[in-house]
Amino acid sequence: MDKEEKKQTGVSLFGQSEFLMGDDPLEEMFALNLGDFISETLISEDLAKKISITANKKERLQNQLRELIDIYSSKNTLCVLNFTTGEEQAIYTSIAKSIVQMLEVEECNIHLIKDGQILPVGLSSETAKSNDISIKDLLHNEIIEKEDYTYISMRSTTMPVGMIEIKSARKLEEDFTELVMSIANLLGTTITLQNEVELTNNLINSSETPEIELKQARTELTALIGDLCDYQQNFVEALASAVDRKGQYTVSHSRNTAKLARSICKKLGLNEKTTDLIYYAGLLQNIGKITLSEKIFATNGKLSPEELQKIKNHTNIGVNLLMNINFLSEVVPYITYQTERVDGSGTPEGLKGQSIPLGSRIIAVADAYSAMTSDRPYRKAMDSDKAFEIITSEINTKWDKDVVNALSQVIK
Repeated sequence: MDKEEKKQTGVSLFGQSEFLMGDDPLEEMFALNLGDFISETLISEDLAKKISITANKKERLQNQLRELIDIYSSKNTLCVLNFTTGEEQAIYTSIAKSIVQMLEVEECNIHLIKDGQILPVGLSSETAKSNDISIKDLLHNEIIEKEDYTYISMRSTTMPVGMIEIKSARKLEEDFTELVMSIANLLGTTITLQNEVELTNNLINSSETPEIELKQARTELTALIGDLCDYQQNFVEALASAVDRKGQYTVSHSRNTAKLARSICKKLGLNEKTTDLIYYAGLLQNIGKITLSEKIFATNGKLSPEELQKIKNHTNIGVNLLMNINFLSEVVPYITYQTERVDGSGTPEGLKGQSIPLGSRIIAVADAYSAMTSDRPYRKAMDSDKAFEIITSEINTKWDKDVVNALSQVIK
C-alpha cells in the first residue's frame, strides 16, 4: 500500500514517514510519551523530521516540546463555546454568558484562584454578589449548593484552579449540571496546561536546562494533553445530552442518531477517522437547539412566526457555535449540509446528489429514522417498519439510495 492509498484508508500519517526511528508507529509514540490521544490529523511529516535521529537526544526533546506547545497553545485549546481568543476577561465573560443562554439561568460567573484568592474573571451580570466559598471548599467538594446558587469546582487532576457559579431559582437538571461540570473540567485542564506551556517554554529557551527536566516537562505536558482530550469527549457527549433535554426528547436522540450513523458508516466500509467524525457530527447535529428556550419544544400548540424562525435557524446557530470550538471544527461541513436533499431541493445551498458530503447524507437518514422512532411530547414513536417504509418512499428525492440500503442492513 503506497502513501496515497494509506491516506485514503485512514492510516495514520505517523506510520508513513521514513524519518521515524523505528518501524512500529505505536512503539514510537509511546517512546515519545505521546500515547494514543494525539489525533492523526496533528501528526505531520514536519513533526517526524523534528524527532528524527539526525538530532541529538536533547535537541529531539526540545523539538518535541516545541511541537506540542504549538499544537496545544491557548489559541487551539481555550476556544470553547461561542467566543474567540482575546483578553482574559472578555473570554471568560463570553463563556459565562453562553452558559446563561444555554441553561436559561439567571447568572453565571467564572472565578479563578490567583495568589491564594478566588477572583472573578467572567461575569454574566454586573450585579453579581460576593460569595463566601473558600479554596478549601472547592478542594473537598466538586459541587456546592447554597440557596439559589450552585458552585462547580474547576480542577486539573485533584487541585482546584477556580469555579463556575450558577444562580438559578430552579434546581439544575442533571444533564445541564453535567454539561457545566464538563466545561469546568475542560477549562480547569486547559488553564493548567497553559501554565505548564509557559514553564516549558522557559525550560526550552534556557541553555542551562538539563535533559532530565525536559523529560519531566514532556511527561507533564503529555499527561495534561491526555486529560484534555478525555474532557473534550466528555464535553461533546454532555453537550449532546443537554441538547436532547432542550429538545424534549424522552431518550438520547442525539446519541441514538450518532450510533446509527456510525453503524451505517461501517456497512458502507468507511475508514475509522471518517466514521469517528460522522459520529461526532451525529451527536452535535442539533447543537443549535441548546440556545433555544425549552418552552418552544414543550408546546403542543401552534408556534409563533418568531418561534418557527428560531427553530428553522437552529442549524446555522449550531454551525456558528462549532466553528468556535476548535477541536470540533472538522465536523462542521457534515452538519452544515445535513438539510440538503439529493434532488437539490434542500438547504442551505441546494446541493444535489454526490455534491452533498457523504457524512451529511448519512446523518440526514440516521436523524430522520431516529426521530420517527422516538417518543416526543406531541406524539408517540412510530413503528420501525413504518418509519423505514416512509424513508424508502423518499429515496432519490430526500435520501441517498446507498445510505438507505445500508440503513436497512443495520436495522433488520
